[in-house]
Amino acid sequence: MNTYEKQMLEILKRAGANYGVVAVKAEFEAEGTRVDELLRLLEIAHRADLKVAIKIGGCEAIRDLIECRQYGANYIIAPMVETPYALSKFIAGKDKFYPADEKEDTDFLFNVETRGTYDQIQELGELAAKGQTGMVFGRVDFAGSMGHSRDFVNSDEMVGYVCGVAEVAKKHNLDLVVGGGVSPDSIDPLRRVRAIRLDRFETRKVIFDAAVLDGEEARQGMELAIEFELLWLKNKRDYYRTIAAEDEARIAMMEARQNAKAS
Repeated sequence: MNTYEKQMLEILKRAGANYGVVAVKAEFEAEGTRVDELLRLLEIAHRADLKVAIKIGGCEAIRDLIECRQYGANYIIAPMVETPYALSKFIAGKDKFYPADEKEDTDFLFNVETRGTYDQIQELGELAAKGQTGMVFGRVDFAGSMGHSRDFVNSDEMVGYVCGVAEVAKKHNLDLVVGGGVSPDSIDPLRRVRAIRLDRFETRKVIFDAAVLDGEEARQGMELAIEFELLWLKNKRDYYRTIAAEDEARIAMMEARQNAKAS
């Protein structure tokens, strides 16, 4: 492990022991996580004794599901599930490619991230209960679907939408996770949701047990999550910078030969 990765590991160990961190997250979807990046994240997470969540590319991203099984993902999230039909596709896919015993060790969830999804949340909740699938409320995309900026995510109106989904999760005993623009400013809005039902919340890379909201540790935990993500981005930048530069000397030599011949 390089210096960045050692620092990330120490942060995760501390965050897991003291600040309710339960998992780290990668995305095949919007983040476009590459295999080499995922392997580094898996090693860091396993050394920190944390779980790994992966957001796949869509409701029927079968190859992603297969790869999640190969990598041993603990949480699998399907994005942009806007209709019961899309959710049925996700449920059918995970039931087909995950044996019953492995499904017992894996949590499957779908994203509630548009107003269209919200408008069908009652039917989606019933189907999710039958398909043993939880929900992740993506606040930034939800705000965007209504023409709002990310500043909307901690508003009272947004809390109302999230609480509406929490009521459905409570009714059907479904896991509910909230993400999207999570920061220390989100603590009070998240606590209002937790009064109904909230199992976990997440930043871009780090997932927390929502029980941390019951104490005073959530702010420090979020600050550690920000530090972790910054280190992750720096490590990613330097890794690909090294790859991009590794053949520069040979390219210069070959170009010099071509120029010499041309002259």
